[in-house]
Amino acid sequence: MTSLAINYQNIITASQRIKGHAVMTPLLESSMLNQQLGGRVLFKAENLQRTGSFKFRGAFNKLSKLAQTKQLKGVVAYSSGNHAQGVAAAAAHFGVPATIIMPADAPQIKIANTKALGGKVVLYNRNTENREAIGQQLAQQHNLTLIPPYNDADIMAGQGTLGLEAAHQLEALGLVPDQAISPIGGGGLITGSATALKHHFPDVTFWGAEPEGHNDAARSISAGQRLANKNPPISICDAIVTPMVGELTFPIMQHYLAGAKAVSDQYVLAAMAICMQQLKLVVEPGGCVGLAAILDKSLKVKGKTTLVILSGGNADPAMLGLALKK
Repeated sequence: MTSLAINYQNIITASQRIKGHAVMTPLLESSMLNQQLGGRVLFKAENLQRTGSFKFRGAFNKLSKLAQTKQLKGVVAYSSGNHAQGVAAAAAHFGVPATIIMPADAPQIKIANTKALGGKVVLYNRNTENREAIGQQLAQQHNLTLIPPYNDADIMAGQGTLGLEAAHQLEALGLVPDQAISPIGGGGLITGSATALKHHFPDVTFWGAEPEGHNDAARSISAGQRLANKNPPISICDAIVTPMVGELTFPIMQHYLAGAKAVSDQYVLAAMAICMQQLKLVVEPGGCVGLAAILDKSLKVKGKTTLVILSGGNADPAMLGLALKK
């Protein structure tokens, strides 16, 4: 088997680095929702993390490690918004400037929050420009360290601390999950979390969730090779819209995941509404695709204990209003 980019010990090390800086987010459930679904569903509420998403974990782990070298002069990152905020917040903690490349059509709340956290925002057209190329150019011109959003072992290990926390919380409740589901974009969150959860619960079945038309992870896992999305439709799930899963994340997906579910915007909006009405949580579209897969019945939960990762809560007010109208 190909050597995997991270292991359980890497996640333990990352958890020690972020301790006292990242929030230990709660594991929540709704008895009413459990009754409606016929199973026990527990939600890891990472929308309550610093900067509103899991991305702070990986960014802080990466910058903490780099800061130890005393060579960190400044950082650059590309992101639709959540990685942007995580990197900006972590950079501010370590006292280094952060330049963030963001799509011009990113939710305004994400652009505004990134600036408020001290990040210098550079906007680009995601349809005609290449964010990776812009990032490499800025890194070379200004001697900045590029912080990738997912295809990096330290980022992946940092995101895995979410799975480690969830495992400890489940154990404290005396629960052994039958299955877990997490959003997939580039794969940093799901691979880190699966590495941790599979260590504690070897028999848990782990699924990914992604938007319809952006189901590169599902197709890649089925085909046994990375496949890109070609001419994908516009999706409300901006946080997890990536062209292809990462080179480092894909082998871990192959090793740990049962597959991935593709969900429609209709069920994503319904999931957002349930999060607000029953869990009292604001969750962005890309953050609740796991719950959407339960609502459209592609993931069966009846008679099972299921962990659902809610990965972020940076939703524009207009999108929240749209969800509540459905």
